[in-house]
Amino acid sequence: MSTDEHGPEHDFDFWIGEWEVFGPEGKQLGTSSITAVLGTGALAEHWHGNGNVEGRSLNSYDPVRACWHQTWVDSSGSVLLLDGGLVDGSMVLEGLAPLEDGGPLQPQRITWTPQDDGVRQHWESRASDADAWATLFDGHYRRA
Repeated sequence: MSTDEHGPEHDFDFWIGEWEVFGPEGKQLGTSSITAVLGTGALAEHWHGNGNVEGRSLNSYDPVRACWHQTWVDSSGSVLLLDGGLVDGSMVLEGLAPLEDGGPLQPQRITWTPQDDGVRQHWESRASDADAWATLFDGHYRRA
C-alpha cells in the first residue's frame, strides 16, 4: 500500500538523488544517480562501481499489474527483471536470474529501505532448493 498521497507510482521517490554507496564495513563501493523520468513516477538508475562495473536500471509502477517493475542491465552483460512493491515502508522487488555458469534460475530479492542517513539496498539470492537467503550485496546509499 502506498504511503504517498500521490499514489503508488511515487512509492520509490525516496531513492531519487545523487549517492555515494558504501559496504557494511564502510568502504565506498561506487556511486549511483537516481533520477525521475517521464513525469510518471518512473526512475532511472545509473550505477558506477569501483570495480569498473557500470549498470543502469529503469523502474516504474505498472498500474495494470498493480506492481513495481525494474529492468537492470550492466556492463558485464547481466540482465535482471524484478517485480514487487512497498512492504512496511521498504521497496521489495523479486525475480529469477540464471547462475553465472548457466545453471538453473535462482530467486533474487532486492530490498531498498529508507533510513535517517540514506537508503539501504540489500540484494539476496537463494538456491531453488534452499530455505535461506544469501546476501549478494549490502549497500548503504549516502547523499553525495
